[in-house]
Amino acid sequence: MAAERIWLDVPFAEKDEAKALGARWDARRRRWYAPRAGMAGLDRWAAAPDVPDLLPGEDRSLGSGLYVDLVPSTCWFTNVRSCVSQRDWERLRRMVVGRAGRRCEICGAAAVPAERVRLEVHERWAYDRASRVQTLKRLICLCTPCHTVTHFGLAQIRGRAAEALAHLREVTGMTDAQARGHVDDAFTVWEARSALVWSLDLSMLTSTGIEVTPPPEALSRAEAARTELERRPGTG
Repeated sequence: MAAERIWLDVPFAEKDEAKALGARWDARRRRWYAPRAGMAGLDRWAAAPDVPDLLPGEDRSLGSGLYVDLVPSTCWFTNVRSCVSQRDWERLRRMVVGRAGRRCEICGAAAVPAERVRLEVHERWAYDRASRVQTLKRLICLCTPCHTVTHFGLAQIRGRAAEALAHLREVTGMTDAQARGHVDDAFTVWEARSALVWSLDLSMLTSTGIEVTPPPEALSRAEAARTELERRPGTG
């Protein structure tokens, strides 16, 4: 009888190190494991309890469909991945992709590594203008093309705006004029939100035992964002 696999939480950046120490990859489960007990070198990646499929306070109905969802410049560099450990991010990513049946929750696409289409985790936020609090409300599984549309500003920086616009039209059925109008409206909202300094509420994660590292102050993040944009030619 084959020995029971000992599952590991290995961040992507550490996969080669784990592999060199004897970890193996289960392609079906898309997860690393120790093939036997007692492999001391792999102890550092011992699996933590699985994250529940529904996070406390999560609203999985928030933000249905494909749309441009721009993060205010005063909130840049404060995504979940930058505020939690790599191991906790791996736990979250595995849960979100798994509960979506390894399909994009918008267009239904699966990952196609050969075509550089991956399944990625995107955050949906609620913005309370009165309290100026940006609250994490949902984690959603998106394919690379849908995620590119969602972060349309980043698509522009990377020279992929036309590709993103085409995917937006294909998935939503919008005309070209409607799609361009939608993008313009999204940037109008973004400009208004970027004029404010927001505090971050990640209580949806901390209530599950995930440790959150406070992000840099919002004004510093905004300055870093402006610096990043200014060093990229042709971003406008």
